[in-house]
Amino acid sequence: MVAPDPQPTLADVARWAGVSVATASRVLNRSAPVNGDTAARVERAVAELGYVRQRSPHLVCGHSGAVSVVVLDDMLRYQRDSFYGRLLVGAERGALRAGRELVVSTALRNAPRDTLLRYLCGGHVDGVVMVGMQSDATPAQVVRDAGVPVICVGRPAAGGLSCVDADNTGGARQAVSYLISSGRRSIATIAGPSNMIVADDRLAGYRSALAEGGLAPDGIVCRGDFTVESGEHAMLRLLDRHPALDAVFAASDLMAFGALRALRRLGVRVPDQVAVIGFDDATVARHTTPRLTTVRQPVEEMGARSVAELLAADGRRRTVVLPTSLVLREST
Repeated sequence: MVAPDPQPTLADVARWAGVSVATASRVLNRSAPVNGDTAARVERAVAELGYVRQRSPHLVCGHSGAVSVVVLDDMLRYQRDSFYGRLLVGAERGALRAGRELVVSTALRNAPRDTLLRYLCGGHVDGVVMVGMQSDATPAQVVRDAGVPVICVGRPAAGGLSCVDADNTGGARQAVSYLISSGRRSIATIAGPSNMIVADDRLAGYRSALAEGGLAPDGIVCRGDFTVESGEHAMLRLLDRHPALDAVFAASDLMAFGALRALRRLGVRVPDQVAVIGFDDATVARHTTPRLTTVRQPVEEMGARSVAELLAADGRRRTVVLPTSLVLREST
């Protein structure tokens, strides 16, 4: 068999060995256990192809003129959640300032991604911004290991990856501290999914504020999935189990909107009986009844900053955490 390329890529190694790009990366980086036969095939492919882990001259010179933003999420959520649109607006501004075109791709979190990874690692883009990773940082690691600069929006699960993030923990702490200072004592949270780092960070901020305020630090927790429907269902469950609660911190504005819808259906007055705070300062926060108090994260700035940090990459890990702010409206 003849090698497919005189300067083989990680994707070539994966094809030669008959494995996914992610599996080939795991073998080469010893980042996760891999079956012995599989590992041996990858190592033979490396030897036979003469694969060397270094950036190609094309990538070093940055000749493609394009930057890729990869959103790892369901297309329906991508269309519904204004976070992605706002982020892409900022990323496009950052790319234009740097004289680059922006290429946007979406992929389901748990779907096979070999075709996408081959494209990203094949010299077609000068760098990749990864958005929406949960507990699996493999896609970003594969791209990085192929010599392509990569940065994550949001704190990544694995070390060694650059990222631009908002102060999710601090923002949640500020929101809940405000509720406590307003006299609320039975404060629940509608947290995000347990497999998302951003959800864990906001839950940590909620619990930190409770502890600082002298309340039971575990709190009252019900999880949603950052959708309106999950916020509505969570609010109904919380009221059923804790009818005396007097405040709710929702880890996203969409879930807070769902919570307001459930409270209105049950005839619970907001904020007289139950105060509600969200997170994001999405467009929906200004159009709820009552208008939603929320934690503003600088989404457009996160998009622009991620592109700027990506193109300034010098091989060192970069971590940027942008501040959040509490926006007071009529729901508290």
